[in-house]
Amino acid sequence: MQCLVTAGPTYEPLDEVRRLTNFSTGALGCRLAAALRQAGHAVCLLLSEQATAAPPAGWTGNIRRFSTTQSLHDQLAALAGPSIQAVFHAAAVSDFTFGRIYRQLAAGQLQEIHGAKIESRGAPLLAELTPTPKLLPRMAGWFPRALIVGWKYELEGTPDDALAKARRQLEEARTHACVLNGRAYGPGFALVTPGHPPRHCDDQPALFAALLRLLGEHPPR
Repeated sequence: MQCLVTAGPTYEPLDEVRRLTNFSTGALGCRLAAALRQAGHAVCLLLSEQATAAPPAGWTGNIRRFSTTQSLHDQLAALAGPSIQAVFHAAAVSDFTFGRIYRQLAAGQLQEIHGAKIESRGAPLLAELTPTPKLLPRMAGWFPRALIVGWKYELEGTPDDALAKARRQLEEARTHACVLNGRAYGPGFALVTPGHPPRHCDDQPALFAALLRLLGEHPPR
């Protein structure tokens, strides 16, 4: 099957030299791409320019790089169509981008500022953070024949809280599965699918095996 894997973080620029990003390394997505290839599937790997994980050793498949959230959006849109049969969206997309940037003057007023490299000396800066567009809900339109798997990383709350958020993602994004992990869930991963109890996976190899089984249950259309 023709599979698409996204891996690593997006970033959002403050100016031409500074950026907002996250701690994703891209390692899980790279390892998943390798597991899919080993199982005989064709894989296109969308890998962040900021990923610290290297592509799988000996990788000869298709690799495309992305940078910002808009860059990843454009790469996905360019690949859209019925030829993609599975999408594993493991990339850590920045939740926020920068809006307006202000300098706080001595009298308390806010002065909007711009610059290729914003001056770091002087009064404090205030930066607006605005939500980035969600890419996962667009996958069903881009890839109408594909199995679509999203990711959910949760740090706060109980395991039940985290599972509820994973199920909400399934409903809102119209995806076939959600991989849940993070401190709120606890060790390992949960593979959450509509209408079924979550499948716990102790580690990454167990998760990849579960995803391969799920892929086998989703025949090409």
